[in-house]
Amino acid sequence: MMRTVWILNHYAQEPGGPGGTRHFSLAQKLTKHGWQATIIAASVEHGTGRDRLPAGVKQRLDVIAGTPFLWLRTTPYAGNGIARVRNMLDYTRRALDRSAVEALAPPDAIIGSSVHPLAAWAGARLARRYRVPFFFEVRDLWPETLVDMGRLKPNSTVTRALRGLETRLYREAKSIVVLLPKAGDYIESLGIPRDKVIWIPNGVDLDTYRSVGPAVPSETFTLMYFGAHGAANGLENVLRAMRLLKDRREAGAIRLRLIGDGPLKASLQAMARDWQLSSVEFENPVAKSAIPALAAEADAFVFNLADVAVFKYGISSNKLFDYMAAGRPIIMAAAAFNNPVAEAGAGLTVAPESPELLADAIVAMARLPHDERVRMGAAARQHVSAHYDFDTLAGRLAGVLNSSGEPW
Repeated sequence: MMRTVWILNHYAQEPGGPGGTRHFSLAQKLTKHGWQATIIAASVEHGTGRDRLPAGVKQRLDVIAGTPFLWLRTTPYAGNGIARVRNMLDYTRRALDRSAVEALAPPDAIIGSSVHPLAAWAGARLARRYRVPFFFEVRDLWPETLVDMGRLKPNSTVTRALRGLETRLYREAKSIVVLLPKAGDYIESLGIPRDKVIWIPNGVDLDTYRSVGPAVPSETFTLMYFGAHGAANGLENVLRAMRLLKDRREAGAIRLRLIGDGPLKASLQAMARDWQLSSVEFENPVAKSAIPALAAEADAFVFNLADVAVFKYGISSNKLFDYMAAGRPIIMAAAAFNNPVAEAGAGLTVAPESPELLADAIVAMARLPHDERVRMGAAARQHVSAHYDFDTLAGRLAGVLNSSGEPW
């Protein structure tokens, strides 16, 4: 008998749009394990501002490749100001509106997923209403990430309120699903039993990469990045590395393609113009479904992060697993607890925020024999297949849901 789980993810993405599709991918695989997932998300797409609902429509239920998506009307916003806070409150209020969810099959379990904890709080409230188990999925450690990035003061009123809500959700959850491998250390420090924490990272649907073969040798070495252009990504470091290569006259045969969007894209473009980085190209974000064909055009990828303390709990990056699934070597400029690139023997790793080291690594990767880069790419794909395939991850999530026992 198929059971139903509601997944509350404010920023959930359908496969035709840009960005991560974690919950869609998990939902597709969960049906093998007896669970039908319904994803409850905001109408306004994060990053682009696109509203999926026409004016006057409060909600709409779409079924995409067999997975129900309930879009809830929220106000538009840009950036991280008060308009985004209103958008979060809109989503929370609409999720708790009985009329908004009345068309859905009743849940047997509910997952409330951060980024922000209000979505998870709404999930906990719904779980009480329907007397079913609540599971808290922690994709980002809020408020810890905001504190480490300098956006919140450690003991501010907002930080204390968020931490109180966070701790309450940890206590109420039947189980806590985390994406970061060491997040359990942080959660345990708040007095939560460690055995409540289950690690289920982001992953990749390898079926979409079956047709991507090894890179074809070319006179131009194409280094590629796709993903967000935000503070955590630290892409200024990559541009500085390319500037060094230009000054050394080593950038002529090295091309950098930056695909995506984010709050810092305009300033990065201005920086590239000021430095006359003709070998750097900025491109628009693409749908998730278009990434395999795009990735096949790369000789290697660059994965860069700012040097932020929160990465001591690890990383679980969608784009990193897409890079690996594409079978290309990776230059990783980051300091995190886990390093899938090093674990797989799939590329080179340098310290974050060091343009000199990154420039050296780019040149070293470009000068490697083609066969060695092919070997690294194959190692990347083998590693992601063994550890981050959504087939395997969905089985682990089903195991968590099946362990829920009696409802509340």
